[in-house]
Amino acid sequence: MNSTLSYFRWPFGITAVGLALSFWLGFHTFGTLSGAMSFLLIGGILAVLEISLSFDNAIVNANILKTMEPVWQRRFLTWGILIAVFGMRIVFPLLVVVVAAQVGPVAAVVLAATDPQEYARIMDDAHIGISAFGGTFLMMVALTYFLDQSKEVDWIKFIEANLRKWASIRGLGTAIVLCAALLMSVALPEAESATFLFAAICGLVTFLAVELVAHFLDAEKETRAAAAKGGFGAFLYLEVLDASFSFDGVIGAFALTNNLFLIAIGLGIGAFYVRSMTIMLVERNTLSQFRYLEHGAFYSVLALSIIMYGQSIWHIPEVITGLIGAALIGLSLISSIRHNTVTREA
Repeated sequence: MNSTLSYFRWPFGITAVGLALSFWLGFHTFGTLSGAMSFLLIGGILAVLEISLSFDNAIVNANILKTMEPVWQRRFLTWGILIAVFGMRIVFPLLVVVVAAQVGPVAAVVLAATDPQEYARIMDDAHIGISAFGGTFLMMVALTYFLDQSKEVDWIKFIEANLRKWASIRGLGTAIVLCAALLMSVALPEAESATFLFAAICGLVTFLAVELVAHFLDAEKETRAAAAKGGFGAFLYLEVLDASFSFDGVIGAFALTNNLFLIAIGLGIGAFYVRSMTIMLVERNTLSQFRYLEHGAFYSVLALSIIMYGQSIWHIPEVITGLIGAALIGLSLISSIRHNTVTREA
């Protein structure tokens, strides 16, 4: 079995390259050593921010990847990381500006390079829709996990046992999310209410559409051709899931810097660590060794979705989001270790 450090050889190399690029970008932007050092520091902080916010993402990814065929695991861990780094950390922020400012892609790149303050303002103005879409999708992901009659292991029993009993009510998860979205839209000013509700419905429709595609493509078939398709639905689901996890990190990064390219470098470094953590969790079968770790990750997903909703009204620092996720996962890990100890002693 590979040592723990062996899983992080690539991320360590990417970190060195990324921090060097951050230093160069700072020197190129300001022309001073202090400017270069400030960009180096921000690049490192962004990488740490992405890792802390995305550890639950790695656990959820591993939970899905372990059921996929090896060929689709490899495709997600190669193509998927390219989509994650270049799609979400570069293309997505540009796409937001293209839609919000009604400019072309080239103009959006020019705006990011020449007027980062205006670029950041446009991204901030779009945070209502982004929070509603991402929060809705992640809330559906978490509720789908807990509202499952076939789920056998409970961590917080008085919550999970009841949710499992209610799982027989068709459409309960969708109803809960729609009610939450309606309540949030009522709490928002009239000018923002419609935007939030529309984006939330889009997030819900996206989740249901991806579920439908996954069910259709990943249905068991007898032919090899159909089997080759198996995994594409899960691949698509993982990509949308990663995108939803990335929303808060991308938006939160603008609190540290307005430079799109520095944000892409810092969050891109973090994305490679998430990939390596995912591989380690799958190859070491960590989720089966720590029976409540998966539960902690999905509680963290649920907490993140609620925080994203809350960010539509209040400013919630990303450090709080990261600490809540880390605390939930840490508590689930401690509970798992205690369970393993009791089991061995019995």
